[in-house]
Amino acid sequence: MFTGIIAEVGRVTSAQPGSLVIAVSKVLQGVEPGGSIAVNGVCLTITSFNTNSFSVDIMPETLRQTNLGLLSAGDRVNLEMPLALGGQLGGHLVQGHVDATGRVASVTGDGEAMLIRFEVPPEVMRYIVEKGFVAVDGVSLTVVTKDASSFWVSVVDYTRAHTTLGDRQVGDLVNLEVDVIAKYVEQLSQPHHTGITAGFLQEHGFL
Repeated sequence: MFTGIIAEVGRVTSAQPGSLVIAVSKVLQGVEPGGSIAVNGVCLTITSFNTNSFSVDIMPETLRQTNLGLLSAGDRVNLEMPLALGGQLGGHLVQGHVDATGRVASVTGDGEAMLIRFEVPPEVMRYIVEKGFVAVDGVSLTVVTKDASSFWVSVVDYTRAHTTLGDRQVGDLVNLEVDVIAKYVEQLSQPHHTGITAGFLQEHGFL
């Protein structure tokens, strides 16, 4: 589990079809090979590391379902280590399981903040609620408003400076993960649901 609070913005030093090497300065404290890390909101396994970089392997399905396959050397990525049991939950519960990708539709100024609109597929929009949570490239954000096919978030200066959202431009592809609580509510509200099964829990990262 993650919280959507980005610990560091790393920089890709090598991008191969099935692996990434990312340069960092602080997130690897206490890490071990086989540990998890969220890269642009995608939970990945660290295969190796040294004092200032780490490597991860990426499955073909992950490349198809996320924006990680678009990365190249020099690109910046959002990084977060897993939530420690008993740690502070500064954002919301984020699994690192991307539901879909969306596109930046507009970027406009909003006082000292930046208002970004994302166009997203219908299977994501049904979980989007005003003032609810959503993770965009691993960043926990609050939905300002929405329409039938898109939603808006307001990004404050601190988030722009400490994540990659300040770099985003119209047309960019972003990773989206909806609030897992919304999925449970939907499952439990089905008129003929069979309850939460072991398969459902496994699919959503609880087993």
